[in-house]
Amino acid sequence: MTRELSFFLGLQVKQTNRGIFIHQEKYISELLKKYSMDTCASAKVPMGFGHKIFADPSGVSVDEKKYRGMIGSLLYLIASRPDIMFCTCLCAIVQLTPKMSHLLAVKQIFRYLKGTKSLGIWYPANESFLLQAYSDSNYGGLQLDRKSTSGGCQFLGSHLVIWSSKKQNYIALSTAEAEYNAAASCTSQVL
Repeated sequence: MTRELSFFLGLQVKQTNRGIFIHQEKYISELLKKYSMDTCASAKVPMGFGHKIFADPSGVSVDEKKYRGMIGSLLYLIASRPDIMFCTCLCAIVQLTPKMSHLLAVKQIFRYLKGTKSLGIWYPANESFLLQAYSDSNYGGLQLDRKSTSGGCQFLGSHLVIWSSKKQNYIALSTAEAEYNAAASCTSQVL
């Protein structure tokens, strides 16, 4: 006797005739409780516009094990929440020596998750399978090393199948070069 998949490795799956919805509402609730953020106020955005993550050598140190645990939990969560990928990856850069400013940024993501627990990925049934790819980059966006960040996503019809955000391997000398590298990375994913 086979049953429909409804829960797998922290992913909740709802299947209907109209499509499939994948989310991690239960996992988010457990995370909020684990890190004592289940009673905090929710936030409307995962990271403030223009917020920069920097080394902060004079900042107050925080518990590295707890910080890394929070980052690891968020990285697992991006399986169904591409909306937090960029800010989570920014916060993951400073795992070696996290400071209070970094912990506050991670807590902002958790507050955002509290208000958006039910979000996930919707894969509608009976859609076309036209392949579409999008890419973008920010030129020299990271103050730590001035490397650009590439981002991209690919859709099969209206189904999001791949998304990524990655720091480029070297420092681009222009916006055009950073954009070209992002487009090349996206194209290689498509191929």
